[in-house]
Amino acid sequence: MKPSRLIALFPLLILVLLAGCSHCGRRTDTLYQASTIDALLVGIYDGTTTFAELKRHGNFGIGTFDSLDGEMIAIDGTFYQAKADGTVFPVDDSAKTPFAVVKFFSPGTKLPLSGSRDLNSLMMELDTMLPTHNYFYAIRIEGTFPAIKVRSVPAQQKPYPGLAEAASKQSVFQFSTITGTIVGFRTPNFARGVNLPGYHFHFISADRKVGGHLLDCRIDDADLYLDRALELHIALPENAEFAQGNLGQDHGQDLEKAERGPSRD
Repeated sequence: MKPSRLIALFPLLILVLLAGCSHCGRRTDTLYQASTIDALLVGIYDGTTTFAELKRHGNFGIGTFDSLDGEMIAIDGTFYQAKADGTVFPVDDSAKTPFAVVKFFSPGTKLPLSGSRDLNSLMMELDTMLPTHNYFYAIRIEGTFPAIKVRSVPAQQKPYPGLAEAASKQSVFQFSTITGTIVGFRTPNFARGVNLPGYHFHFISADRKVGGHLLDCRIDDADLYLDRALELHIALPENAEFAQGNLGQDHGQDLEKAERGPSRD
């Protein structure tokens, strides 16, 4: 082949090689997190990380949106926004998040779940299943659920309230006999302040029409997938709100209110 033809084909060869290695930089044992739960608790809601950037680091995860506008669920590479009005739709790459956790989901364990349980029972059961509580775990539960209770929070206005106050204005949705996926993570206690210690779950239906932050559920039969993570990468916001935020305090009560909402009824 003439040298001129080789030169002409060179850009095409580079594109082919890049396409063939598009997965090469993926770290399936790494969690990528935008900001910290403490920052969210004190009302740092301005989005600083785009969803285009999140997609570079994971295809599975949970989080929220600029101004705390709803709940984020990422599953199988598509990111969804569950808003306080009950609508769910795919997210534009240009949208931004003030807090999110993602991972390239690669489960090492699949287990059947049988027998009736609520969310609290599920979390206690998971604690007995895990060989150690000192790693991060991504968790996916697939099934048809007799009952699902989720919430979403409306967009907040500046000056932003703390997360506990914002969650008191949540919209709650309850569903019966619904097929879908519970998406979430378990964070070790030593990472308190970085993320919610213990379990944090969101839910999305199989038809991708409803979803939100999981408040409670009833599980009879489902499939559980566990994916351990050995590394955590945190991208901290580069803004005045984060730099001057009252972080590192004991926000335990606010965290409980924000996680469960103002009422468990």
